[in-house]
Amino acid sequence: MASQDHSYRVGETKGRTEEKTNQMISNIGDKAQAAKDKAQETAQAAKVKAQETAQAAKEKTQENSGTAREKASEMGQTTKEKAQAGKDNTGGFLQQAGEKVKGVAQGATEAVKNTLGLGQNDEDKEHCPTHNPRNY
Repeated sequence: MASQDHSYRVGETKGRTEEKTNQMISNIGDKAQAAKDKAQETAQAAKVKAQETAQAAKEKTQENSGTAREKASEMGQTTKEKAQAGKDNTGGFLQQAGEKVKGVAQGATEAVKNTLGLGQNDEDKEHCPTHNPRNY
């Protein structure tokens, strides 16, 4: 009977060992599933956070782009106004300069005529027989 007792105990031990092994495998599986679930939750949260950050960056970029466009437009308008003012000032300056040059040229012409004796006034021309048109 000892042999039967021994076989019984071996079978009983084997059954307990299998049961404990199955429990350990089940516990390991449960822990693995929990770790997998936790990793998925963490990955999902990271994905949402990345999307939010990307959206905020996109909005900030659009805002900065709009501000830059406005400033460029303002600068362009200011430049246009300054160019127009410069054009207006240049036109007036050139007109004044032209009048001065014309006046100086007329004065120089008269000076040359006077130097050559051709610059007589109208009264002298009427009394001078060579310059009076009625004498021709």
